[in-house]
Amino acid sequence: MKTSYKFAYLAFLLPVLWSCDNYDMPPIIPQTGADITNPAQGSALELSLDDQDVMIPFSVTAADFGTAGEVTNVLQMDLPGASFANAVDLGSSMTTTIEVQTKKLNDALIAKGLPVDAAANAEFRVKSTFNQPMAPIVGQTLTLSVTPYSTFVPYPLMYVPGDHQGWNPGNLNTTLKSVGYNTTFTGFVHILTGSKEFKFTEQPAWVDGKNYGDTGADGKLDNASDAANIKVAEFGTYEMTVDLSSKTYTISAPKLWGVIGNATAGGWDAETPMNFNRDLNVLTLTLDLKVGDIKFRANQSWDYNLGPKDGKLVKDGDNIPIATAGNYTVTLDFNVPGEVSYTLKKN
Repeated sequence: MKTSYKFAYLAFLLPVLWSCDNYDMPPIIPQTGADITNPAQGSALELSLDDQDVMIPFSVTAADFGTAGEVTNVLQMDLPGASFANAVDLGSSMTTTIEVQTKKLNDALIAKGLPVDAAANAEFRVKSTFNQPMAPIVGQTLTLSVTPYSTFVPYPLMYVPGDHQGWNPGNLNTTLKSVGYNTTFTGFVHILTGSKEFKFTEQPAWVDGKNYGDTGADGKLDNASDAANIKVAEFGTYEMTVDLSSKTYTISAPKLWGVIGNATAGGWDAETPMNFNRDLNVLTLTLDLKVGDIKFRANQSWDYNLGPKDGKLVKDGDNIPIATAGNYTVTLDFNVPGEVSYTLKKN
């Protein structure tokens, strides 16, 4: 019985093995990304303010997805060694020529931190997409020496209208900025008055489909016309980040900033809270100061203190000296990305 069982099993298995030998694997479709052919590898681009509206042509080879369809080529730029993790999209085309405005390229290079009026390397590549459900493909990386010209770079903005500033999306100060020139926006928002409710808008106006709330308060942006306002629980200065690509946002813990020091009535033990100027998006305070020193401190904790150092306002910086007693107006400004500044004016 055992022997008969083994032969029966072998008879069943042999056709299966033969069928495996004859099984045809699905064909692998070769794909080729689009490469930049002009400008050439290692060549130089020196940009000029006089030519800011001139379109720079980038010639590329045709991307091949292995089947017929419509291909869109997007020219991307990033810093050397960054692996295009935060690439800037400079322009797109459905042909083998992609044109980029000189000003747009210049602004993107400066936003990435490249020095003005000096040559530095940047990397470029083409990302190709297909009008079928297929993953994008990228071409080879091109390194160019680029020289940006000096100009003010208008960072892309995300507007933060709310009860704290009169629900005005046109206020160009109450904004978040995309310092990477991409879809991530960061900045500080002072919510020190009103209902603590606000929204994010892509435009300095209420435009359908460009306004974001958070129905469900789950950290995900909703752009429905009836999306709920976003609301914080306490007054304070909040650091916020909006990621438009994932439609998400994050908000830090609040900080209530004030002025502290032996030049103030409270001495070094208690800060005097600052007020919010909703039009300029700065913290301000008018008070009498004695001869002595002051600093900025938040939340009654020395973990959050600011003072000057090498011309900048930094954490744990020096004291600010008050040489003459009198009435002063002090401001604290978070509007410039990556910097905090202050002014001290004797009235």
